Parts: sequence; C-alpha cells; structure tokens
Amino acid sequence: MDLLKTLVEKGLRRELPTRDEALAVLTTTDEELLDVVAAAGKVRRQWFGRRVKLNYLVNLKSGLCPEDCSYCSQRLGSTAEILKYTWLKPEQASEAAAAGVAGGAKRVCLVASGRGPSDRDIDRVSKTIEAIKEENEGVEVCACLGLLSGGQGERLKEAGADAYNHNLNTSEATYGDITTTHTYADRVDTVRHARSAGLSPCSGLIAGMGERDEDLVDVVFSLRDLDPDSVPVNFLIPFEGTPLAKEWNLTPQRCLRILAMVRFVCPDVEVRLAGGREVHLRSMQPLALHLVNSIFLGDYLTSEGQEGRKDLEMIADAGFVVEGADETTLPEHRAAAAAGAGTGSACGSHGAGGTACGEHGTPGAECGTVADAAPAGAAAEAALADQDPAVGARPDLVAVRRRGAGTDLAPNA
Repeated sequence: MDLLKTLVEKGLRRELPTRDEALAVLTTTDEELLDVVAAAGKVRRQWFGRRVKLNYLVNLKSGLCPEDCSYCSQRLGSTAEILKYTWLKPEQASEAAAAGVAGGAKRVCLVASGRGPSDRDIDRVSKTIEAIKEENEGVEVCACLGLLSGGQGERLKEAGADAYNHNLNTSEATYGDITTTHTYADRVDTVRHARSAGLSPCSGLIAGMGERDEDLVDVVFSLRDLDPDSVPVNFLIPFEGTPLAKEWNLTPQRCLRILAMVRFVCPDVEVRLAGGREVHLRSMQPLALHLVNSIFLGDYLTSEGQEGRKDLEMIADAGFVVEGADETTLPEHRAAAAAGAGTGSACGSHGAGGTACGEHGTPGAECGTVADAAPAGAAAEAALADQDPAVGARPDLVAVRRRGAGTDLAPNA
C-alpha cells in the first residue's frame, strides 16, 4: 500500500505526515490491519528497538475532586463506587513505589486528584519525591497533580522530579463537551510550564469518548506541536456513575489503528499504552507492543487491570525486552535535546481518566499481584445487552478497585 510505504519513509526521517495521511490510517480496513501494524512497527523499532519501558503508578489522593471531567470516576458528582482517601504520607507512598520498582518499573508516577496543587500540596509531594529517591536509587519520578501555577514546576524539579504529566485528552474543538471547569488552554499552559521548569513534558489523549476521526487527528497533531517526550494513549473506561458510562465505541482493531496513527505522527516519541488496554484490546494487547514502547503494569487509579506478572509474560512472549534502568528511553537526538533543556529522559507517565492523569497501571505489592476482579454488577450487564454485537464491547471487564489505603496492602497496589 503506497500510503503505508510513505508513512514508514516519513517516520524513519522523523517527518510529519499530512492530516489526510493520518486520517487514512484510521479508515483502513480490517484486511489491511496487520499491514498497518507491521508498517508502524518498523518506525517503532527504528527509534526504540524491542525495548518496553515499565511504569508504576502511586495514587497519592483518590476521589474528592471538584472538576467535572466527564470521563473520570473521581469527578464532581460521580457515583462510581471507587476508593476515596486524602493524601498518603511520604513513607506510605515510598513503600508503594518500592513495590513497583521491585516489579521492574523504571519510573514511578505520582498522581493526585484535584484541579491543581496548592503550595502546601507541593510541599507534601516534594517530601514524597525525596523519600522515593532516597529509597530507590536511580528511579525516575513523574508528578501528575493537575494544573500548575507560577513556580510550582520549579519546586517539583528542585525536589527531584524528572517529569510532569498533563494530558490534552481530546481536541480543542470538543474539549468543552468533556469538561467545563477548566479549559483546553489551561492544559496547554501546564504542559508548557512543566517544560520551562526543566521537567520532561508528558501529555496524551483519551480515545473512545464519542469523538470523530478528525478530533483524534487534531489532538495528536496538537501534541506533536507541543513536542512532549511522552504521549500516553488511553482508551476510555466507561465507569458506571459517570456521564460517559454508555460510551462503548472501541474495538481492538480501532485501538490498534489509533496507536499506529500516533506512532506515525510521533515517530521518535515515547508512546505509552495506558488506561483501558485490557478492556478494549483484550487478546490483541501483544500486537500493540509493536506500536508502543511503554506500558503501565497492573491496576489503574480506580479500576483493576491485568495482573503485573501477566504483563511481564506478555512482553517476553511477544519477543520484546523490558528496558533496563541504565538504558536511555529516548533516541539519542531527543535525549540530547532533553538533557540540554535540563529535562532528563522520557516522561514515562500517564494515561487519563483521573483528574490529573487518569487511569494508570500499577503492579501489586508482590510484583503485580492483583486481587480478583469485583463483579461488574447488573448495570454493566444491562449495558452489555444493549450493545450491537458487532461492536464487541465488554463492560463486564470493568472492575472498580476495592483495595487501597486502609488495607494490609501497599496503597493503590
């Protein structure tokens, strides 16, 4: 296919495809899908080989958010039965982070619900970063705390943070349909603030919220313009109790096309497979490793994911290798530019769903052990019955997390 040949050539040269070419990837047929994956896989291997970076999430504060992001189980007015707790202590967060590092994670992602941190919150998180760095030599730390204000990014950098995540989530044209309590411009400003503070910028999207192909292309091109080191791609987890609970718009094939499009537009950037992969890719997850070079392990912020050990087995079975702590994530040309700007290596962080970052993977206290999934309930079964069988939605796979602070397991493990 001439389109794929052109996209591979452009990707190997780090040349931006046209919008029409990006749109064409999303409209390829199922018969062409393996060709699309193979083509994008050539670009992925050119810049990242067969390495897969592992990331671990620590949920510092869950629920209790004043923002109205429609996709989020922690939003204002959500009736999703999620765990809710206020700030973890630095030693609790450090203990949870150590579990992730023991499971092979190279980066720890610290997430907190809310519009954005107060100066007191920055003090709290700074102490947590220092505690994690002290106990885990060489670990990367990414913060995801919502909208930043003057000087906060610099304080996080001074405390030892390597990166900051804040996702654009969707196109500027449709952003107001998803969230009304802050603007698309607010998010762009925070990504720029992080970069100017010397933090490696991480920003991505959520697919499956009812957007058009054009919206997906728009947000990915906007991300390319912002030039983050990492682009997490999330697939909506439609939580009961949120406005998007019935938005089951994704198939495994569509997810793979979206990931391929992102890889072609952002060829030398760390593309992370984030929230919703188990629900929407299902048995096709190994194919996604040919497109992305980074994943989260295990559970998400407020829902259960695939067991961490199974993630490691999947990586090995697919012929990929876990990226070592002594390896640089970004290609040499990007790593050099990032170092020159004082930003370290790739961002390696977040997905989307919770206020700041959303829904991210995290292994259990013993290298990815995950509790048995909670039953989806009658509401989810009813939603499944209402779906067109051709769509193949599996709301029965969504299980709200039942563990966290106050249990005998590491917080959010």
